[in-house]
Amino acid sequence: MIDSKLKVSKRFLMVSALAVATFGAGIQMAAAQDKVKVGALRFTSHAAGFIALEKGYFKEEGIDAEFVFFQAAQPIAVAMASGDTDFGIAGMTGGFVNLAAKDALKAIGGVLREKKGVDGMAILASNKAYDAGLTSVDKMPGHSVALTQVGSTFHYMSSIIAGAKGFPLSDLKLTPLQKVGSMIGAIKSGQVDTMIMVPHIAKPLVSSGSAKLLGWLNEYTDDYQISVMAASGKTISERPDVVKRFIKAYARGIEEFNSVMLDQKDAAKVDELVKIIHKYVYADRPYDKAAPPIKAGSMYLNEGVKLNVTDLSRQLKWMQSEKLIADSITIDQVINKDFTETY
Repeated sequence: MIDSKLKVSKRFLMVSALAVATFGAGIQMAAAQDKVKVGALRFTSHAAGFIALEKGYFKEEGIDAEFVFFQAAQPIAVAMASGDTDFGIAGMTGGFVNLAAKDALKAIGGVLREKKGVDGMAILASNKAYDAGLTSVDKMPGHSVALTQVGSTFHYMSSIIAGAKGFPLSDLKLTPLQKVGSMIGAIKSGQVDTMIMVPHIAKPLVSSGSAKLLGWLNEYTDDYQISVMAASGKTISERPDVVKRFIKAYARGIEEFNSVMLDQKDAAKVDELVKIIHKYVYADRPYDKAAPPIKAGSMYLNEGVKLNVTDLSRQLKWMQSEKLIADSITIDQVINKDFTETY
């Protein structure tokens, strides 16, 4: 009888010890989540990251991701260089390239790009300019164009249009306004004549009568790598495994976004993703008001976070031709090919 009780007691102690060990391991696993901060814009084109966060894809890769929001691409690059963020989704601006050349950050993957058949960046005219005769892209010379900063993606997009239409970029009056919100205000008020903008902002401006649509950027280019995924130099050198896991999770978000939001045939899945995106894009609006522009703003994202080095090389040469960066900077100083497929 005593021996039987001893055996039961030993089994109880073993089970208890196993439970404590399992509980402890669970705590250790939770504590092992690698914390990262990600610089982003409140754009539908950044939605893959929001999906990866809300659906637990980052968590499954052992990453505790926090998004930090900005008003333009350039400050995102600065935040990575200063150590305020670990990753960023941003366009390859002149400032980005200069920081990359100093190894403060690197482009490690591609996110948003133009693709034929998918609505991309829209070319708009203010009502004031349109009424005064700016009724087509051909008539843009002599008119003002809203930018965030000189050397920004908006600057480069203006050069694409100028090159395609055969007029010098100097024929456009480039107007840096620092923030996307300021660009929107300027086009609505007629303080600037034209603006190139993402569709989730552009389409509502047109449908509400606040601006006129002149055309689409992908009429002039179908492989422009608009934004890249970047990581700080410190993150790449000290936590390369975190970089790999971050990309893997983000790629899942891209795959889901493209498969659901580009054709929008599955209403239930579309509604699920739009509700996620609404937490970050037009969050200050009721869902019924935010959902239509979010749906209308779906752009093509690079499958597998593949990086279009061919186009980035073109962008680099343009920046050098505009004296925005030093002629000595090479594309290999700007990108890191160790983490994703390049083409």
